[in-house]
Amino acid sequence: MATPVIHFEITGKDAQKLGTYYSGLFGWKVDANNPMNYGLVDTGVEGGIGGGIGQGDEHLVTFYVAVDDPQKYLDRAVQLGGKVVVPVTIIPGMVTMAQFADPEGHVIGLVRNEMPTG
Repeated sequence: MATPVIHFEITGKDAQKLGTYYSGLFGWKVDANNPMNYGLVDTGVEGGIGGGIGQGDEHLVTFYVAVDDPQKYLDRAVQLGGKVVVPVTIIPGMVTMAQFADPEGHVIGLVRNEMPTG
């Protein structure tokens, strides 16, 4: 099964400022009009991946890979020397996701490649 990169995420202490920065730099449309104030990024390009800009204590850039079973891939990541950062989490109506750190500490996200039912 193919496991494409489907989403990127940029987090920092001032998500609104980051959204304005990247919008000005690349012309991205950033829409944070949602209950989580999470800036959904539309790069405006056919074939590119969308992303998000969020608030967080750390300055991170993460990419997300679509998989059929996030727990299976999370378990495999740990077997290969990685560590769980965020266990499999369902955000109702949005996404089922998890995050792991590779042996060097890079954080990678996993997203179930279908909408959750719960």
